[in-house]
Amino acid sequence: MAIEEAFIMQRARQLYWQGYPPAEIARLMGINQNTVYSWKNRDEWDATPPIQRVTTSIDARLIQLTTKDKKTGGDFKEIDLLTRQLKKLDNGTTATQPKKKIRKKQNYFSESQIAALRENILGSLHWHQRGWYDNHHWRNRMILKSRQVGATWYFAREALVRALSDDVKYKHQRNQIFLSASRRQAYQFRSFIRSAAAEVDVELKGGDMIQLFNGAELHFLGTSAATAQSYTGNLYFDEFFWVGQFANLKKVAGAMATLKGLTRTYFSTPSAESHEAYPFWTGEAFNKGRSHGKRVEFDTSWKTLNSGLMCPDKIWRQIVTLQDAIDHGWDLTDIDEIRDENSPEEYDNLYGCLFIKSGESAFDYNRLLACGADGYDDWPDWRPYASRPMADRPVWIGYDPNGASGKGDSGAISVNAVPMVAGGKFRTVETLRIRGMEFEEQANLIIGMLSRYNVQHIGIDGTGIGEAVYQLVKKYFPAAVCYQFSPASKRMLVLKMQQLVRGGRWEYDRGELDLVGAFNSVRKIVTPGGVITYDTDRSRGVSHGDSRLGDDACHH
Repeated sequence: MAIEEAFIMQRARQLYWQGYPPAEIARLMGINQNTVYSWKNRDEWDATPPIQRVTTSIDARLIQLTTKDKKTGGDFKEIDLLTRQLKKLDNGTTATQPKKKIRKKQNYFSESQIAALRENILGSLHWHQRGWYDNHHWRNRMILKSRQVGATWYFAREALVRALSDDVKYKHQRNQIFLSASRRQAYQFRSFIRSAAAEVDVELKGGDMIQLFNGAELHFLGTSAATAQSYTGNLYFDEFFWVGQFANLKKVAGAMATLKGLTRTYFSTPSAESHEAYPFWTGEAFNKGRSHGKRVEFDTSWKTLNSGLMCPDKIWRQIVTLQDAIDHGWDLTDIDEIRDENSPEEYDNLYGCLFIKSGESAFDYNRLLACGADGYDDWPDWRPYASRPMADRPVWIGYDPNGASGKGDSGAISVNAVPMVAGGKFRTVETLRIRGMEFEEQANLIIGMLSRYNVQHIGIDGTGIGEAVYQLVKKYFPAAVCYQFSPASKRMLVLKMQQLVRGGRWEYDRGELDLVGAFNSVRKIVTPGGVITYDTDRSRGVSHGDSRLGDDACHH
């Protein structure tokens, strides 16, 4: 009975697909009309794709013909015809040959996706970013810019559009190379590129190199000369004023864009006039070695470069301050908050594109940069995103407090791996900035690190709320030490840190730009009593020196 019912149902379905209504099918087959409707709804006859309807009907007819005992010549012709039709419907494969799996190309963009991506990117640009895009054709660009105005975000998206462009004469023009102080920092480009691709439903896969379907290569590099010389493509050099040995690195990295049609883009927040890149920015490097008559004058003032200018050395330069961006519609930053949170000097340096004058800092800037390391390459025991970043390696924690109001100084926690042998190196493996948190919350941050690290020492600056934080921390780590710093002890701290820096006994990941700025903000001062000591302007909004003091508390 079940077989008979299945046969009747199959025949009813074929009639329905031929265009007969359920009522007519019921009359022709002598069955209840409600039964036909029930089959139609239960088995979703209307949802069956047309190709499947035809294939099912051909299959049923073939079975009927092949099971006939006495076949006519017409039957054999029909069997042959139907078999060939089935093969065509089956993507042209033979009955015994398995279907070939059509592999989708990895990192593939369709033409419509490329068009949508381009529209998304160009439609989202602010004034300064649009200016950068309009000048992307120049062989050399050098941009001095404020912190947090979307430069890394923009150049990642610009590079992706260029990698997908068909308007290139040479294939190597699609290659893009991102060079940062550390690979960890370079991966920020990768993150922004993946996010842009995801906007058009493309999932990009790859590690230090992403290869697109059209052969374009996107490389993400740290500033190691050994890794920077074997690639060819358009170069994006991020925060070049914050890397060590710039002159040598520029020679190696710049060579990656030697071939015709390739471009170099250097962009950075200013650091100090003593940095090796400063003569490159001012044009002094261009004039060096030229006779007096062949030297040219460079005007690198904000007034001259604010709108962008092609300079005598054939480098397009521009200065973009935070105020510039806001004046032209940038609404993602509250400039009054930024001014409140930073001293005038720090604001001018980080957001006003002014360089720190030579000789003002207690620490030699180039020596600080020389202490930088690429953590991913140089520290095999460092896993920053693991539950225990240093496994069981002993660490010391330093803490510099801040006020709980969030309107004054910002505090910091510094985690340092200690040397395993006498005379070895200290490594700052993590820093955490704190602002606007009650002292209980700040204490909980330190306590939370006890489960992440093998903590052997905690040094706490007892200034302000530091004493209250110490009282909470010592309940969980009784060996914690609270330091009450005097002008004399601060001086000794700085002198000890200077000794570590000069001796090359301190390292940090180059991506920690704020840490370098923290040390660079330390100044020599004379107290009213005539005592020479060191300090930062912590009376209002200085958020750099805290990281340095956190480090010093750790090394005390």
